[in-house]
Amino acid sequence: MMSFCGAFVWITLARAQFGRGAIDWTTSGNDAQRSSWVGADPRISKADLEKPGFQLLWKVKLHNDPKQLNALLPAVLLDFYIGYRGFRSLGFVAGSSDNVFAIDTDLGHIEWQKHFASTAPQTRSTWNCPGGMTTGLTRPTLAAFPAAAGRGGSGGRGGPARSGAGEPGEGAVTLAGIARAPAPVVPPPAAPPGAHNPFRRGPSLVYALSSDGLLHAMYVSNGEEPAPPAPFLPANAQARGLIVVDGVAYTATAEGCGGAPNAVWALDLASQQVQSWRSDGGISGSAGPAFGPDGTLYVATNQGELVSLEPKTLKLKNSYQPGQPGFASSPVVFEYNNKILVAVAAKDGRLHLLDGAAAVDKTPAPASASDFVPGALASWQDLDGARWVLAPAANSIAAWRVVEQNGAPALQPGWVSRDLVSPLPPLVINGVVFAVSSGEFRPNDSRVAAAPRAQRSSHAVLYALDGRTGKELWNSGNAITSLVHSGGLSAGGSQLYLGAYDGTLYAFGFPMEH
Repeated sequence: MMSFCGAFVWITLARAQFGRGAIDWTTSGNDAQRSSWVGADPRISKADLEKPGFQLLWKVKLHNDPKQLNALLPAVLLDFYIGYRGFRSLGFVAGSSDNVFAIDTDLGHIEWQKHFASTAPQTRSTWNCPGGMTTGLTRPTLAAFPAAAGRGGSGGRGGPARSGAGEPGEGAVTLAGIARAPAPVVPPPAAPPGAHNPFRRGPSLVYALSSDGLLHAMYVSNGEEPAPPAPFLPANAQARGLIVVDGVAYTATAEGCGGAPNAVWALDLASQQVQSWRSDGGISGSAGPAFGPDGTLYVATNQGELVSLEPKTLKLKNSYQPGQPGFASSPVVFEYNNKILVAVAAKDGRLHLLDGAAAVDKTPAPASASDFVPGALASWQDLDGARWVLAPAANSIAAWRVVEQNGAPALQPGWVSRDLVSPLPPLVINGVVFAVSSGEFRPNDSRVAAAPRAQRSSHAVLYALDGRTGKELWNSGNAITSLVHSGGLSAGGSQLYLGAYDGTLYAFGFPMEH
């Protein structure tokens, strides 16, 4: 692996090809950049959360057998579906036992469900390799930054709008030193005769990666598959961060499960050809690779390397190697002052920031980071234009603000939240940070040793925090009755969704007016 002065260097070359991003939560982290940010919402804001009304709207029990601590995966959403029964809002959830559920998110009932019957030999389940379905569903996503929008948005039940800094479509990048002409604007890839092309106008699809390594494309209306599933991974691999970008499906594999190497994988949906990039160390983070607006993939490893890969081919473009102790999160990509920045967390609790001035900033290591396993980060921009980066720390959510120091971007400490139990990666809606105290005490948590065995886990709690100060605005109390491990937050249409270990999917928001 090559290194280059300890940093990524960026230059802007071309406009993104296919316009603005969709308004729906389509993949882990919401968008290809893994920002976990919904920039605008007509009903959720700091002022709204300071008033009564935000509450548990419904919960539905999904029949799914957990695999070790893996149960329900985070939902992906389709907030404005027009079917033969009129306008609908749908959520799609994967269960660890190779199950897929489609839920009417207005009414909280199951639209359809299906089970993938795997014929692959089952391996022994362990904590590191639980087996079953390990990555959530996805819908096609664009690499371009989502369109900027003010509060209110448009479309769907609540009109949520995903947002990114800067003008829509700007910011395509390559690594400096690689000469390349501006990319031409071309139509979406054409499918060969008889193949299904998800980028042509037609039925909407949702994708699932079953435990036997097959990628399934399903109609959102009924779960039927228009074509046989495509071979993608070795059976029983532990996949993370499934995403479909510009006609290619990507995911990462970790822990060597099912004999699969630690790698990033790409499946061309038209040709069904598979490429992979293998890591000398394990792939870090829970959200898989993050994407720049030109389609470049950014991947962090356990051994302390952050690499950039070409889309589709996965050829190595460059790498950043700060060394041990290695990275602990998936990267997050965002725009700041016309630069494309990448942030990633290390195992020692430091946050690394890579910027367009060829400089690297690192936050100080916390006093104790022995159980610092953030999984993924979040990034958002407030109404004053300030850019924030958030990470789950050992027992809290920590926020940093991106500032200019000596002409280069740097990370300035912001706030630290109230005490949380093994918090999940947070989500931001219109300046409100939603954080989950998962209820899962980690083995080195002092509360585990002090508690009786029957009390070594607790129920999860959802918190709403002021995005600028970390002040608590609301919490769910005892509404959630189980811990959360593999589940995570997703949001759209002024509602949030969270899947718990016991198979219950929860929806929170303001009651609909009738």
